[in-house]
Amino acid sequence: MPKHPVTVSEYLEIGCGRCPKGSTPDCKVHNWTTILKELRSTINKTDAVEEIKWHVPCYTYKGKNIFILAAFKDYVSIEFMKGKLFKDTHKKLIQRTENSQSSRYLKFETLDEAKQSKKLIIEYINEAIEIEDSGKKVTLKKLEDYEIPSELTLAFSKDKQFAEAFDRLTPGRKRSYLLHFNGAKQSETRVNRIEKSKESIFKGKGFNER
Repeated sequence: MPKHPVTVSEYLEIGCGRCPKGSTPDCKVHNWTTILKELRSTINKTDAVEEIKWHVPCYTYKGKNIFILAAFKDYVSIEFMKGKLFKDTHKKLIQRTENSQSSRYLKFETLDEAKQSKKLIIEYINEAIEIEDSGKKVTLKKLEDYEIPSELTLAFSKDKQFAEAFDRLTPGRKRSYLLHFNGAKQSETRVNRIEKSKESIFKGKGFNER
């Protein structure tokens, strides 16, 4: 079993441990160690507090999560939890998907990018801290604003226990499934996604939760 990091230094050494490649040379974190260390050095010049949450570096302010530093296959990102509220005067923030209501991220593909962005990173982190101090919150869509696909309604009618299990999920977990199901264009695909999700739903887990 891959080991999960408990410090950011461990994350840089072994990765997040969320897949079988964790703690091995094939972990994608190892492809970005130099950039991650450079970004970490810049981040630590701010008032953001370094922690590990969800097995990745998460930075907090007054106990609130403000952004995550993470390695992906093709880049490294600093993802701000309330990025939607940023002024983004430099037009650098990216919306991960059209359904991303709150978070926005900065993308880094080279060490030079990380080095040249020091001032910008600190500016954006300070803005995240100002937003947290202000108490501003992102207005999220309500659960009832999400469409319930007919295929899911049919599945509920055929299986009362499945309907009850879905109803017991937290609003956030329900949203994650509705987005996943509605993301399929074909009815057959939606049905398949629902069937594959049943086990996790009965366990009270959200989409992509292990």
